Amino acid sequence: MSGLVDLTEGEREALDKLEDRQRNVRRGAVLLREKEASNELFILRKGLMMSYVLLADGSRQILRFLFPGDMLGVSSAVYQEASETLAALSDCVVSPFDRAALSGIMRDHPRLSALILVYCQIERVALTDRLAALGRTSAKVRVAALLLELRNRLRATDTSIANVFALGLTQEEIGDATGLTAVHVNRMLRQIEEDGLISREAGRVTLIDERALARAANYVDRYQGLDLSWLPAPRS
Repeated sequence: MSGLVDLTEGEREALDKLEDRQRNVRRGAVLLREKEASNELFILRKGLMMSYVLLADGSRQILRFLFPGDMLGVSSAVYQEASETLAALSDCVVSPFDRAALSGIMRDHPRLSALILVYCQIERVALTDRLAALGRTSAKVRVAALLLELRNRLRATDTSIANVFALGLTQEEIGDATGLTAVHVNRMLRQIEEDGLISREAGRVTLIDERALARAANYVDRYQGLDLSWLPAPRS
């Protein structure tokens, strides 16, 4: 949130309280399972996670990839049962907190609660982009857009990242996010590479021509172009 606004000392203290506890989550472990009841929400402190749902035929649809700083399981504050499964794609550290803590934030720090709304809307619009891509774009466009999304999200918490980043995903996981088979994902990655837009080596991706890749992907960075002029003033 400090990347969007200058947080007051009181706001920082309120956010720090949400991270008082820490829990290690091993790669492949499920943090929260779809249709389970939970009173906890989480902040991802370290690692990479995903949210997904299982479809009637047993296949998996990955909805979002989750990065350090993300608040996880927010829907659990609204529904009696979790609407999605949260699982670790790498060794992770999360901070669990009771959903009742959101009441205190909304009461004492309205600007923080407004910023939570902002991030929820960013995620909603990004998910809408993914939905539109699944229904109306080619496999190549979907994979290219995902590569840009991953790099941009990683760079938000690690400013040393420029055009080279660790992919951190299997081709099956990319396929589950883009509605493709692992074989199809492999083919699309090779096509993008042959087009001179990226290169790959030892699990790392280099964006050779980022502008051309963004054009090919019809990609819009939903963390840019925000208008936060309406945010309430912080309380002292």
